[in-house]
Amino acid sequence: MGNLLYIVAVILIIGWLVGFFAFNAGSIIHVLLVIAIIVILLRVIQGRKIL
Repeated sequence: MGNLLYIVAVILIIGWLVGFFAFNAGSIIHVLLVIAIIVILLRVIQGRKIL
């Protein structure tokens, strides 16, 4: 359960890569990358205190 945020971040980054390189999703696809970075930063800042 502790690695859930990392799993979500990886899924978002993969979704961003697919949307950016495979499809013409426009600039809105960059929101996925921003959300993934925020999730990773939250995990790093909070450390092992999550869940």
